[in-house]
Amino acid sequence: MLHPAHLPALHELCHRSLVEGRAADKVMAEILKADPRRGSRDRGSIASYGYDLIRWWRTLSYLAAVPASAFDLYTLHKRLAALMLWKNEPLPHWREFLSLKTNEVQQRILDLPMQPFAVQESYPDDLHALVAMELGDSWQQIGRELNIPAAVHLRWNTLKGPYQPDVLPEHQPFGPERPQALLLNDRKNLFSLPAFKEGYIEVQDAGSQAIAPFLQAEPGQRVVDACAGAGGKSLHLSALMQNKGKIIALDVHTYKLDELRRRARRASAFNVEAREINKTSINRLRGSADRLLLDVPCSGLGVLKRNPDAKWRLKPDSILQVRKTQLEILESYADILKSGGKLVYATCSILPSENQNQIEHFLSTHPNFEWEDDLHIQPGNTDGFYMARLRKK
Repeated sequence: MLHPAHLPALHELCHRSLVEGRAADKVMAEILKADPRRGSRDRGSIASYGYDLIRWWRTLSYLAAVPASAFDLYTLHKRLAALMLWKNEPLPHWREFLSLKTNEVQQRILDLPMQPFAVQESYPDDLHALVAMELGDSWQQIGRELNIPAAVHLRWNTLKGPYQPDVLPEHQPFGPERPQALLLNDRKNLFSLPAFKEGYIEVQDAGSQAIAPFLQAEPGQRVVDACAGAGGKSLHLSALMQNKGKIIALDVHTYKLDELRRRARRASAFNVEAREINKTSINRLRGSADRLLLDVPCSGLGVLKRNPDAKWRLKPDSILQVRKTQLEILESYADILKSGGKLVYATCSILPSENQNQIEHFLSTHPNFEWEDDLHIQPGNTDGFYMARLRKK
């Protein structure tokens, strides 16, 4: 239940995320940690309404009849009241809502289906135009899916043994296509659960769990995860390889590698070695890997379900720059593979220009590689991903 005392926290979240450009999940964590007096219900209400405000910022600006560029506390109150009315929630009798003309808001709610898609579904015009140009008629359905908050998916760590349903309450298997994926029925603080602390589970979207098996790594092989981050896919690969062989996890950020090492110890993934990327480390790896995973930087359009603030930071120029980075990574790291080795290029984007177009360009300039397969996972009951597997001749 939302309370007037929560309003400053919601304003701080929106301002720091939408004006200062900080990641909403990190800001949210800081805000909730700053006041330990808040109980779980208070934290849940702030998180729920906060993410709704960010996700639907443009739509709520239309419903509240305020400029989308206004970030003051007064216009935030109007958006919040419009959100409650839109969700058919009873509007509390707070002084912050006394001046609201509810009849006008209700009329704009009725008129919303007649507004442009970018207003209905809360997207910036430039981003909407770019994605619509690439995806055509499919964009509207995908754009709606991306506004449905993401479910919490877990991965059972088989290094700890076979799946034990009684270790984790209130969950269900995701489905046969993702054998280690679990769907959490009730959001909770996972990190305090014994199953998490003892390494039985990892938080990982079920769509993301398709990437490591797609690499077709086998026990005993040498695998390089060249954009490892905090290591979610490295740990999945370790489980698939039964802790046999070696996984070299690379990243440019030391703090991410430190987190990877902590996670690997918790998961009992002993064949994972974290290394910071530099020219020497890349040169030493050339021609050494049986498998190479390139989970490259991307626009992140496939994961807007869980990162709704990202759509307000994305600009066409930044997407153009990330495409250049993707090709540079493909060019720089492909030589790590042995002859006959396999490479998987993966993104969490839905744009062809970041996905199959990049693979087509790479293959046209690298005749020593051949295409094997690719997989598109459209946003729906998971996030959106693309992956392509190439073989070095």
